[in-house]
Amino acid sequence: SRYPGEIKEMEGYGWKGATEGTFDWKVFLENKNQEITRLNNVYQNFVLKNAGVEVIEATGSLASPNSVSVHTTATGETSLVTAKNILIAVGGWPFKPDIPGIEHAITSNEIFYLEEQPKRIVVVGGGFIALEFASIMDGLGSDVTLMYRGDLFLRGFDGDMRNHLKEEMENNSGIDVKFNTDPKEISKKDDGTLIVVDQDGNELECDAILYATGRKGKIDGLGLDKAGVTTEGTFIPVDDYSRTNVPSVYAVGDITDRIALTPVALMEGHRLSDTLFGGKDRPVDHEYVASTVFTTPEIGTVGYSEEDAAAKFGDIDVYKNRFRAMKHSFPKSETYSLFKLIVDSKTQRVVGCHVATDGAGEMVQGVAIAIKMGATKEDFDNTIGIHPTSAEELVTMRTPSYYYRGGVKTDTLE
Repeated sequence: SRYPGEIKEMEGYGWKGATEGTFDWKVFLENKNQEITRLNNVYQNFVLKNAGVEVIEATGSLASPNSVSVHTTATGETSLVTAKNILIAVGGWPFKPDIPGIEHAITSNEIFYLEEQPKRIVVVGGGFIALEFASIMDGLGSDVTLMYRGDLFLRGFDGDMRNHLKEEMENNSGIDVKFNTDPKEISKKDDGTLIVVDQDGNELECDAILYATGRKGKIDGLGLDKAGVTTEGTFIPVDDYSRTNVPSVYAVGDITDRIALTPVALMEGHRLSDTLFGGKDRPVDHEYVASTVFTTPEIGTVGYSEEDAAAKFGDIDVYKNRFRAMKHSFPKSETYSLFKLIVDSKTQRVVGCHVATDGAGEMVQGVAIAIKMGATKEDFDNTIGIHPTSAEELVTMRTPSYYYRGGVKTDTLE
């Protein structure tokens, strides 16, 4: 979805006559389906099979703390499987609110299975999934309206990153961002057009409405009550070893409502396996988990936001810089990057890194290793930058932009 933006900048480098061309939704879907099939085959026939895992295509539900009732899809037969340990890793499912016409809405599950690309799409939500799909569909040429009921999206992320992305979206995308807007009704006309009505009665026509307003755990039908497993809402609470209140039953991934990221679920499962079968004591570790929001620009982040760091450490130094990356200088694009480091002033450990720029995810993955290892600001300063790159900004910011002392922001230190 970013290719059109790349092509628009080519003329600034002397390339004449380059055009975006036309996007073929059907070709994209065909290639997407082929890739998913390939990946499924890799996991089924190589990863799981080579590990000696028996795969049963069936629906399972707990029958007791040490048994699972298995309803085989193909035969319709039900059997009982017993085990010393049971692991629940069923994930989550998109949540859609109960409003009139919600049956006309889709989620991230269905968007790339639509037969036709929606030319006009409304995306509802303010989390990373909503923003990513808004950016993707905008890049693919759809007219996108983003509706979020709050004042500013990406709640929980660093405040500067949230505001920077807002500015970039408003200035450099075709996305119509509507804050403090919450759909209250959806209706469908005879020609298939959808009409979205917000809380103030404003109407907007579109071809599709995608809800990304959170996820809930897929606990329905699991029979958790039969095993005595406690739940909180639609999620399963666990301890640091991913154990539920029932000693023989464990849970990992989105169903536990910790950090809903695929690599985090892998870590939780790996550490559980090491603890149960590897003779190791490996509780989960959710501190300094790197992540990326695949918007345009990308946001890469690891560690504490400025707000959370000030609350936790009290005394912090904040380094940041906003600039136009060299890549965008020739075409004179008004596209800007934002780099930010959060330092615990007492220990000088870097406790947060936040980047909004092209390829931020690739960049922050490497930085995350250093931060996880406990790198200090001096370690960053002693590292030679790679020139000319945007990433060198991480090791060349020498003077704090401002400070916090006792949790209170101050521009200077006396």
